[in-house]
Amino acid sequence: MGRFVYSMNVSLDLRIEQVPGDNGAGEWLRLGEELHREANARTRALALMVHGRVFYEVMEEYWPRAHEDASLPDYMREYGEIWTAKPKVLVSRTRQTADHNTRVIGGDDAIARLAALRAGTDGSVSVGGAALATQLLRAGLLDELLLWTHPAILGFGRPLFDDYDVPIDLDLVEQRSFERGVTMHRYAIQDVKEAGSC
Repeated sequence: MGRFVYSMNVSLDLRIEQVPGDNGAGEWLRLGEELHREANARTRALALMVHGRVFYEVMEEYWPRAHEDASLPDYMREYGEIWTAKPKVLVSRTRQTADHNTRVIGGDDAIARLAALRAGTDGSVSVGGAALATQLLRAGLLDELLLWTHPAILGFGRPLFDDYDVPIDLDLVEQRSFERGVTMHRYAIQDVKEAGSC
C-alpha cells in the first residue's frame, strides 16, 4: 500500500501562501540550492504525485518549460524534468484533460478513487494542495506531513489545511536544517481525534 504525503512549503505560522495564487512562489520563501536538491531527490523517489487543480495549474504553468531555460540553475532545470516526467493525478471537478504524464480524476467519487489508488500503489505519493490534503485528512487517508518551514511569520493567508479543527497526533520521524534558516520536518499522522476530545 502507498502512503499519501502532504508536502508543502510553510511559514512559521503554517501559512502556505500570503496572497491567493502564490502557491509556493511567494517572496517569503527562502529556496536555496541545498533545499532544492533535497526536494529533487525526494520527488524523484516518489511513486506518484497527486495534485489539486489550483496547485497543478501553478506547477504546469512553470515547470514543463524550466528544463529548457538556460537562465535557471541546473537544480531548477532538473526539477522541471522530474516534475514533467513523474506520473501525476490531477483531482478536479472542472478539468477533463491534462498533459505532462497526468491523468484526471473528478466527480463525487474522487476520494474513493484516491483510496483505491493508494491501496494499489507501492511507495510514497505526494499530495499537493490544501483543499485536497484536507479532504484526504478527513477521510483518514493522509499518512504523513512533509513540511519545509521558512523563517517567516505571514500573519494572514491560506493555512496548511482548510477549515480543519480536529486535534491530530503526530510523530516526528525526520528533521533536517537547510541554508537560510529553513527546516524540514516529516511527521507520521498517528491518530485523528474525535471532535471535542483532547
